[in-house]
Amino acid sequence: MARRLERIERLSDCETPAFERRVADNLRAVRERIARACASAGRSPETVAVLAVTKGFGPEAVTAAIAAGLTDVGENYLQEAAAKFAALEPLAAASARRHFIGRLQRNKCKRVADLFDVVQSVDDLSIAKALDQSAREIGKKLDVLVQINIASDDRAGVAPGEAAAFADAMRALPNLRLRGVMAVGPADAALVRDAFAQARMTFGELRQGITGGPVLSLGMSGDLEAAVAAGSTMVRLGTALFGERPAKQVSAPDGGEG
Repeated sequence: MARRLERIERLSDCETPAFERRVADNLRAVRERIARACASAGRSPETVAVLAVTKGFGPEAVTAAIAAGLTDVGENYLQEAAAKFAALEPLAAASARRHFIGRLQRNKCKRVADLFDVVQSVDDLSIAKALDQSAREIGKKLDVLVQINIASDDRAGVAPGEAAAFADAMRALPNLRLRGVMAVGPADAALVRDAFAQARMTFGELRQGITGGPVLSLGMSGDLEAAVAAGSTMVRLGTALFGERPAKQVSAPDGGEG
Protein backbone atom coordinates (compact mmCIF):
# COMPACT_ATOMS: atom_id res chain seq x y z
CA MET A 1 0.00 0.00 0.00
CA ALA A 2 2.85 2.38 0.73
CA ARG A 3 4.07 1.93 -2.84
CA ARG A 4 0.60 2.80 -4.13
CA LEU A 5 0.60 6.00 -2.09
CA GLU A 6 3.95 6.95 -3.60
CA ARG A 7 2.27 6.95 -7.01
CA ILE A 8 -0.04 9.79 -6.08
CA GLU A 9 1.96 12.84 -6.96
CA ARG A 10 0.90 16.36 -6.02
CA LEU A 11 1.00 18.86 -8.85
CA SER A 12 3.39 21.77 -8.57
CA ASP A 13 1.97 25.20 -7.74
CA CYS A 14 2.51 26.36 -11.32
CA GLU A 15 0.61 23.36 -12.74
CA THR A 16 -2.38 23.53 -10.39
CA PRO A 17 -4.28 26.45 -12.03
CA ALA A 18 -4.01 24.79 -15.45
CA PHE A 19 -5.23 21.50 -14.00
CA GLU A 20 -8.21 23.22 -12.35
CA ARG A 21 -9.12 24.94 -15.62
CA ARG A 22 -8.91 21.62 -17.44
CA VAL A 23 -11.16 19.93 -14.89
CA ALA A 24 -13.68 22.79 -15.16
CA ASP A 25 -13.65 22.47 -18.96
CA ASN A 26 -14.07 18.71 -18.72
CA LEU A 27 -16.98 19.10 -16.33
CA ARG A 28 -18.71 21.42 -18.78
CA ALA A 29 -18.30 18.78 -21.48
CA VAL A 30 -19.67 16.13 -19.11
CA ARG A 31 -22.65 18.32 -18.27
CA GLU A 32 -23.35 18.69 -22.00
CA ARG A 33 -23.25 14.91 -22.45
CA ILE A 34 -25.63 14.46 -19.52
CA ALA A 35 -27.97 17.16 -20.87
CA ARG A 36 -28.13 15.49 -24.29
CA ALA A 37 -28.74 12.09 -22.73
CA CYS A 38 -31.45 13.52 -20.48
CA ALA A 39 -33.14 15.22 -23.43
CA SER A 40 -33.28 11.89 -25.25
CA ALA A 41 -34.67 10.18 -22.15
CA GLY A 42 -37.17 12.92 -21.28
CA ARG A 43 -35.41 13.77 -18.04
CA SER A 44 -34.09 16.93 -16.43
CA PRO A 45 -30.26 17.19 -16.22
CA GLU A 46 -30.67 18.29 -12.59
CA THR A 47 -31.76 14.74 -11.73
CA VAL A 48 -28.26 13.37 -12.47
CA ALA A 49 -25.47 14.05 -9.97
CA VAL A 50 -21.77 13.67 -10.78
CA LEU A 51 -19.50 11.77 -8.41
CA ALA A 52 -15.89 12.85 -8.99
CA VAL A 53 -13.72 9.77 -8.52
CA THR A 54 -10.25 10.97 -7.62
CA LYS A 55 -8.56 7.60 -7.29
CA GLY A 56 -4.97 7.79 -8.47
CA PHE A 57 -4.74 11.57 -8.27
CA GLY A 58 -3.52 13.75 -5.43
CA PRO A 59 -5.47 16.20 -3.23
CA GLU A 60 -5.48 18.73 -6.06
CA ALA A 61 -8.07 16.60 -7.88
CA VAL A 62 -10.48 16.96 -4.95
CA THR A 63 -9.78 20.70 -4.79
CA ALA A 64 -10.30 21.07 -8.55
CA ALA A 65 -13.58 19.16 -8.45
CA ILE A 66 -14.88 21.36 -5.64
CA ALA A 67 -13.69 24.53 -7.40
CA ALA A 68 -15.61 23.39 -10.49
CA GLY A 69 -18.80 23.10 -8.44
CA LEU A 70 -18.87 19.42 -7.47
CA THR A 71 -19.35 18.31 -3.88
CA ASP A 72 -19.43 14.50 -4.15
CA VAL A 73 -16.03 12.78 -4.23
CA GLY A 74 -15.41 9.04 -4.53
CA GLU A 75 -12.46 6.87 -3.57
CA ASN A 76 -11.68 3.16 -3.99
CA TYR A 77 -8.83 2.70 -1.54
CA LEU A 78 -9.01 3.51 2.15
CA GLN A 79 -5.35 4.29 2.79
CA GLU A 80 -5.02 6.42 -0.32
CA ALA A 81 -8.16 8.34 0.61
CA ALA A 82 -7.04 8.90 4.20
CA ALA A 83 -3.73 10.41 3.11
CA LYS A 84 -5.41 12.52 0.44
CA PHE A 85 -8.17 13.91 2.65
CA ALA A 86 -5.67 14.71 5.39
CA ALA A 87 -3.72 16.85 2.91
CA LEU A 88 -6.72 18.96 1.90
CA GLU A 89 -7.16 22.54 2.95
CA PRO A 90 -9.87 22.82 5.65
CA LEU A 91 -12.43 24.45 3.34
CA ALA A 92 -12.04 21.76 0.68
CA ALA A 93 -12.15 19.02 3.31
CA ALA A 94 -15.39 20.41 4.72
CA SER A 95 -16.95 20.82 1.26
CA ALA A 96 -16.44 17.26 0.04
CA ARG A 97 -19.12 14.62 0.61
CA ARG A 98 -17.04 11.46 0.64
CA HIS A 99 -18.17 8.23 -1.01
CA PHE A 100 -16.38 4.91 -0.61
CA ILE A 101 -16.86 2.84 -3.78
CA GLY A 102 -14.21 0.13 -3.43
CA ARG A 103 -14.17 -3.39 -2.09
CA LEU A 104 -14.89 -3.44 1.64
CA GLN A 105 -12.88 -5.41 4.18
CA ARG A 106 -14.35 -6.10 7.59
CA ASN A 107 -11.21 -5.10 9.49
CA LYS A 108 -11.34 -1.65 7.85
CA CYS A 109 -15.02 -0.90 8.46
CA LYS A 110 -14.34 1.33 11.45
CA ARG A 111 -11.98 3.58 9.49
CA VAL A 112 -14.31 3.62 6.50
CA ALA A 113 -17.27 4.59 8.69
CA ASP A 114 -15.20 7.34 10.28
CA LEU A 115 -13.73 8.77 7.08
CA PHE A 116 -16.64 8.54 4.65
CA ASP A 117 -20.19 9.88 4.51
CA VAL A 118 -21.51 7.27 2.08
CA VAL A 119 -20.52 3.65 1.41
CA GLN A 120 -21.75 2.57 -2.02
CA SER A 121 -20.33 -0.94 -2.14
CA VAL A 122 -22.19 -2.90 0.56
CA ASP A 123 -22.93 -6.46 -0.57
CA ASP A 124 -22.33 -8.57 2.54
CA LEU A 125 -24.46 -8.60 5.69
CA SER A 126 -21.51 -9.18 8.03
CA ILE A 127 -19.83 -6.10 6.53
CA ALA A 128 -23.06 -4.14 6.93
CA LYS A 129 -23.24 -5.14 10.60
CA ALA A 130 -19.62 -4.10 11.12
CA LEU A 131 -20.33 -0.72 9.52
CA ASP A 132 -23.42 -0.33 11.70
CA GLN A 133 -21.46 -1.07 14.87
CA SER A 134 -18.66 1.28 13.84
CA ALA A 135 -21.12 4.06 13.05
CA ARG A 136 -22.77 3.56 16.45
CA GLU A 137 -19.42 3.79 18.24
CA ILE A 138 -18.63 7.15 16.66
CA GLY A 139 -22.19 8.49 16.99
CA LYS A 140 -22.86 8.65 13.27
CA LYS A 141 -25.59 7.73 10.78
CA LEU A 142 -23.91 6.32 7.70
CA ASP A 143 -25.56 6.39 4.27
CA VAL A 144 -25.16 3.14 2.34
CA LEU A 145 -26.03 1.69 -1.06
CA VAL A 146 -26.54 -1.95 -1.94
CA GLN A 147 -24.11 -3.02 -4.63
CA ILE A 148 -25.73 -5.43 -7.06
CA ASN A 149 -24.01 -7.57 -9.65
CA ILE A 150 -25.58 -6.96 -13.05
CA ALA A 151 -22.58 -8.22 -15.04
CA SER A 152 -23.20 -11.93 -14.29
CA ASP A 153 -19.50 -12.48 -13.64
CA ASP A 154 -17.23 -12.72 -10.61
CA ARG A 155 -17.52 -9.03 -9.69
CA ALA A 156 -18.71 -8.03 -6.26
CA GLY A 157 -22.39 -7.44 -5.64
CA VAL A 158 -25.60 -9.03 -4.47
CA ALA A 159 -27.56 -10.94 -7.11
CA PRO A 160 -30.50 -8.78 -8.25
CA GLY A 161 -32.98 -11.43 -7.14
CA GLU A 162 -31.56 -11.33 -3.62
CA ALA A 163 -31.35 -7.54 -3.33
CA ALA A 164 -34.79 -7.00 -1.74
CA ALA A 165 -34.12 -9.44 1.10
CA PHE A 166 -30.65 -8.01 1.60
CA ALA A 167 -32.06 -4.48 1.73
CA ASP A 168 -34.64 -5.56 4.33
CA ALA A 169 -31.83 -6.90 6.52
CA MET A 170 -29.92 -3.63 6.10
CA ARG A 171 -32.93 -1.59 7.17
CA ALA A 172 -32.88 -3.39 10.52
CA LEU A 173 -29.46 -1.86 11.28
CA PRO A 174 -30.23 1.40 13.13
CA ASN A 175 -27.02 3.30 12.35
CA LEU A 176 -27.19 2.78 8.59
CA ARG A 177 -29.46 4.67 6.20
CA LEU A 178 -30.27 2.75 3.05
CA ARG A 179 -30.14 5.26 0.20
CA GLY A 180 -30.25 3.12 -2.94
CA VAL A 181 -28.39 0.87 -5.35
CA MET A 182 -24.97 0.89 -6.99
CA ALA A 183 -23.91 -1.26 -9.92
CA VAL A 184 -20.99 -1.62 -12.33
CA GLY A 185 -21.86 -2.40 -15.93
CA PRO A 186 -20.44 -5.35 -17.87
CA ALA A 187 -17.22 -4.97 -19.84
CA ASP A 188 -18.99 -6.03 -23.04
CA ALA A 189 -20.68 -2.92 -24.42
CA ALA A 190 -23.29 -5.07 -26.17
CA LEU A 191 -24.58 -6.22 -22.78
CA VAL A 192 -24.72 -2.81 -21.09
CA ARG A 193 -28.28 -1.84 -22.04
CA ASP A 194 -29.88 -5.01 -20.67
CA ALA A 195 -27.69 -4.96 -17.57
CA PHE A 196 -28.61 -1.35 -16.81
CA ALA A 197 -32.29 -2.17 -17.31
CA GLN A 198 -31.90 -4.88 -14.67
CA ALA A 199 -30.30 -2.37 -12.29
CA ARG A 200 -33.20 0.01 -12.84
CA MET A 201 -35.73 -2.74 -12.13
CA THR A 202 -33.96 -3.72 -8.92
CA PHE A 203 -33.77 -0.08 -7.86
CA GLY A 204 -37.50 0.26 -8.46
CA GLU A 205 -38.19 -2.70 -6.21
CA LEU A 206 -36.18 -1.15 -3.37
CA ARG A 207 -36.89 2.56 -3.64
CA GLN A 208 -40.13 2.68 -1.64
CA GLY A 209 -38.24 1.68 1.47
CA ILE A 210 -35.40 4.17 0.94
CA THR A 211 -35.08 7.21 3.17
CA GLY A 212 -34.34 10.56 1.57
CA GLY A 213 -33.80 10.97 -2.14
CA PRO A 214 -33.27 7.48 -3.65
CA VAL A 215 -29.90 7.03 -5.40
CA LEU A 216 -29.19 4.82 -8.40
CA SER A 217 -25.41 5.01 -8.80
CA LEU A 218 -24.93 3.70 -12.31
CA GLY A 219 -22.64 4.65 -15.16
CA MET A 220 -19.06 5.71 -15.68
CA SER A 221 -17.12 7.79 -18.20
CA GLY A 222 -17.66 5.41 -21.11
CA ASP A 223 -21.30 4.49 -20.57
CA LEU A 224 -22.94 7.45 -18.85
CA GLU A 225 -25.43 7.96 -21.71
CA ALA A 226 -26.76 4.42 -21.33
CA ALA A 227 -26.89 4.92 -17.56
CA VAL A 228 -28.88 8.13 -17.85
CA ALA A 229 -31.29 6.40 -20.24
CA ALA A 230 -31.74 3.68 -17.59
CA GLY A 231 -32.58 6.20 -14.88
CA SER A 232 -29.25 6.71 -13.12
CA THR A 233 -29.28 9.52 -10.58
CA MET A 234 -25.50 9.52 -10.06
CA VAL A 235 -22.69 8.81 -12.52
CA ARG A 236 -19.19 7.99 -11.24
CA LEU A 237 -16.60 9.80 -13.34
CA GLY A 238 -12.83 9.80 -13.19
CA THR A 239 -11.08 9.97 -16.54
CA ALA A 240 -13.82 12.13 -18.09
CA LEU A 241 -13.01 14.78 -15.48
CA PHE A 242 -9.32 14.40 -14.70
CA GLY A 243 -7.87 12.69 -17.77
CA GLU A 244 -5.94 9.46 -17.91
CA ARG A 245 -4.26 8.30 -14.75
CA PRO A 246 -0.51 7.58 -14.69
CA ALA A 247 0.26 4.30 -16.42
CA LYS A 248 1.78 2.92 -13.24
CA GLN A 249 -1.51 3.33 -11.30
CA VAL A 250 -2.96 0.01 -10.17
CA SER A 251 -6.32 -0.86 -11.72
CA ALA A 252 -9.46 -0.35 -9.65
CA PRO A 253 -11.22 -3.24 -7.96
CA ASP A 254 -14.98 -3.79 -8.18
CA GLY A 255 -17.10 -0.74 -7.48
CA GLY A 256 -14.88 1.53 -9.51
CA GLU A 257 -15.41 4.16 -12.11
CA GLY A 258 -14.32 5.04 -15.59
